[in-house]
Amino acid sequence: MRRLLWILPLLGLTSSLLAAELRVAVAANFYQAAQAVAGQFETKTGHRVVLIPGSTGKHYAQIINGAPFDVFLAADAERPLLLEQKGFSVPGTRHVYAHGRIVLWSRDPGRIDSHGGVLKTGGYRHLAIADPKLAPYGRAAQQALKALGVWQENETHIVYGKNINQVYQFASSGNAELGVIAASQIAGNTTTGSLWVISSELYEPIEQQLILLRDTSAGSAFIRHMLSPQTQLMIIEFGYNGAKAK
Repeated sequence: MRRLLWILPLLGLTSSLLAAELRVAVAANFYQAAQAVAGQFETKTGHRVVLIPGSTGKHYAQIINGAPFDVFLAADAERPLLLEQKGFSVPGTRHVYAHGRIVLWSRDPGRIDSHGGVLKTGGYRHLAIADPKLAPYGRAAQQALKALGVWQENETHIVYGKNINQVYQFASSGNAELGVIAASQIAGNTTTGSLWVISSELYEPIEQQLILLRDTSAGSAFIRHMLSPQTQLMIIEFGYNGAKAK
């Protein structure tokens, strides 16, 4: 009995030593979902996850300049591929974890009809989108507006957010009457407003990929958790299409 009482504290010490802290660079659009996913992972494994949200372009620049991230949850497939090609990641760890969707949204319940006709009729001062050079959701917004034939007439009304979260702030505050935001930002949201789901045929697929940057058991476990059926169902509930969707 005495021996057992002596061993138990050591087991607790060993467990705490095995727990790790993961620094995860996460695309701004996925931050809310990542908080829920990370919480489940922490409960399951005992590891601590530190989420650092931001634009995918900014995170990419930080990584190649030595930022100490363990995992990258990007908003596109381009930057994880470049990191893999340039040797900044663990080979064979690049995977699709979600497919994003965009919507035209206004906090005004009567501003947007079921066809997005406001983009052609006007009557607003500002349309917010993410910077296409930094954010894949901004690039998708630009592609959709061009495909609809309304880019040129709206270009003078466009205000750019550095990431999709800032776009939502512009639109939700009323500083911009309209915003092209991620569907995930209003999934399950009871806030009044109006929206139009932009057809995925109007923009290139927003294939969001993850990649392991440092070869650790905790990082590998987090990636397995991200791709697990349970987590994939959670991701869909947050307004995304799953990893296998097209």
